Amino acid sequence: MKELIEYILQFGSLNKQQIDLIKSKASELYLQKDEYFSEAGKIPKQVGFIVEGVIRGCYYNNKGEEITRCFICENSLVADYFNFEANTSSSEYLQACTNCKLIVFSKQNWEELSHIIVDWDKIKNKMVQICMYQKSRKGPVISQDATTRYLEFLKNYPSLINRVPLAYIASYVGVTQQSLSRIRKNIR
Repeated sequence: MKELIEYILQFGSLNKQQIDLIKSKASELYLQKDEYFSEAGKIPKQVGFIVEGVIRGCYYNNKGEEITRCFICENSLVADYFNFEANTSSSEYLQACTNCKLIVFSKQNWEELSHIIVDWDKIKNKMVQICMYQKSRKGPVISQDATTRYLEFLKNYPSLINRVPLAYIASYVGVTQQSLSRIRKNIR
């Protein structure tokens, strides 16, 4: 919980009562590797903060291929926020790449914070902006060659190379696992 409070306090000031209220509205959630935080076709029900682990945003293209769009790591908010707020079905998945520990808020508890804490909306909006940016950050530009796209992945996610399955990295870069292995061998 300490990590979440430190994260929130980057965006505004809160007194002890407000911090205690936030803690009372949150709960812990553990996801095993490959479990979903939210799923396509379902309405997202919660906002999370990643304490440990990595979650990826992914979807299926019109050929039925799974495409990894982004990775979300520790000390970040995770949510399909647009659909969470609009109460509409998601078009993509948020899936644990590793075992994950999260602090989560139900929709009701998240909204109650806005009604009770005076500056919560300002703080929340700053956190949500970063969350939306991380989720919307597109994968490497397809017009780049595969090696450049992989180097871009390494620059954007330096800590993930040994933490997430190569299949997800290959999907993010837009190549097969065999091609990714060749690329990695050539740049060592």
